[in-house]
Amino acid sequence: MKKLGFGLMRLPLLDNNDQASINMEEMKDMVDTFIENGFTYFDTAYMYHNFKSEIAAREALVKRHSRDSFTLTTKMPTMFLKTKQDMERIFNEQLEKCGVEYFDYYLIHNLGVSHYEIAQKLDSFEFIQNKKKEGRIRKIGFSYHDNADLLDKILTEHPEVDVVQLQINYLDWDNKSIQSRKCYEVARKHNKDIIVMEPVKGGTLKITLQLCQLLLGQYALLQVMTASWLC
Repeated sequence: MKKLGFGLMRLPLLDNNDQASINMEEMKDMVDTFIENGFTYFDTAYMYHNFKSEIAAREALVKRHSRDSFTLTTKMPTMFLKTKQDMERIFNEQLEKCGVEYFDYYLIHNLGVSHYEIAQKLDSFEFIQNKKKEGRIRKIGFSYHDNADLLDKILTEHPEVDVVQLQINYLDWDNKSIQSRKCYEVARKHNKDIIVMEPVKGGTLKITLQLCQLLLGQYALLQVMTASWLC
């Protein structure tokens, strides 16, 4: 698998004030270009784009490309779980919305202190492990937003997971609250595969790069003007 994924959380919109108004024609072009260039990994989640992202994945990806040509990931929304029955209901809904019979990766979404307590109370790890045994999931794991110590605790208590999704980029690498480097080191200590999210921090690092280029260009122009004046 090529090491670049297609996230379905910030899709093009027809109306910037309506997250559900996904521009499907533009998305289809993006999906086709992505696959034509040899990439396969797509990541969505239950609540993205006002609960429309998984449907968009079905329409732009699943219906238009063979199942063996892509890898699809979605997530169990811990923030919407009240009972164990919710997990079965939501999982079946996700299969239908995505139009697939199985998920390549299925993650417990957004684990931190409070969401881990929910997952433990409702036996969410057992649920996804059972779905894996049933053939409905190929690999199981969780996405994570908290400190390295809690991550170590979770991976110690749940060695059955295959993968962990972490927020990693150069700006957050040594951030004291996000702890990208420390979390990365913990995941590697437990020999878990890592899926990187926010590699350009929601696009802000691209903006930062463009700003740096602009400032450097202005600085270079100033140097030329100063040299010209001195001559």
